[in-house]
Amino acid sequence: MVVADLDGTLLHDAPTFEERFITRDSVEAVRRLKDHGVLFAVSTARPVSTGYSLVELLRPDACVYLNGALIDLSPRDSTSELLISGATPADGHVISVGFPSTRGCEVCRMLLDEIPDLRIGLVMNDVRYTNFDMSVYWKTQIFRYTDFTDVPEGSADKIIIFPEQRHITRLRSLIPPDFSVGISEGTMWMLMNPRANKADSFRTLCRHFSVEQNDTAAFGDDLIDIAMLRAAGCGVAVANAAPSVLTAADDVCPSNNDDGVAWWITPRFD
Repeated sequence: MVVADLDGTLLHDAPTFEERFITRDSVEAVRRLKDHGVLFAVSTARPVSTGYSLVELLRPDACVYLNGALIDLSPRDSTSELLISGATPADGHVISVGFPSTRGCEVCRMLLDEIPDLRIGLVMNDVRYTNFDMSVYWKTQIFRYTDFTDVPEGSADKIIIFPEQRHITRLRSLIPPDFSVGISEGTMWMLMNPRANKADSFRTLCRHFSVEQNDTAAFGDDLIDIAMLRAAGCGVAVANAAPSVLTAADDVCPSNNDDGVAWWITPRFD
């Protein structure tokens, strides 16, 4: 089984988040991989709203969204509407690893009491409930302003925070023990259920498909990918990866903008 991150790994860079793209060469490499009987999965920090169309191009056997908060074990049986509905299909092919939105709002209010100008939001069912204008980061993602007293009840996926440098020391000391912290692209903090991460979701994929971890390869570029790369039989960093990711990897392929994942896959499955 091969598992790959999207942003900074499979996707080419672009001036905006929405313009990042995957090339025909990468799609073809994944197709060739699957033609040889190798399972392929995506593991991304993206929510369904910005990840689903890319997943459709790749036609993976499984997809991990939101860094592990939402796991789709059978994408062919899923629609984007199903994945953002908050419902769990009777056959169990969609797994949610979240936390109660009431607890998330409690944490958001606590953090704002301590750091009043913190930019913070709660992500649930592909809606971002925030105290700031999300369009400065993403133009197409749905957000609603809130003071965290009017968020619907349900299972939330993550708390997102965009701290300023002066906030970081104080913020780090305030994170409750029932949340883990991941930092994406050096700017966005993500507070999640400690079981919602790329490494745990990777192991879930291995169990579901009865694949030994030693018989896998995983690709990534960011700090949140390190544990997944270490869990795989072969952890591969793209050349543009963060230095600590390059150090943790077993192998390095060319950068995302040079279709490094396709470059690594193709000669092994010609």
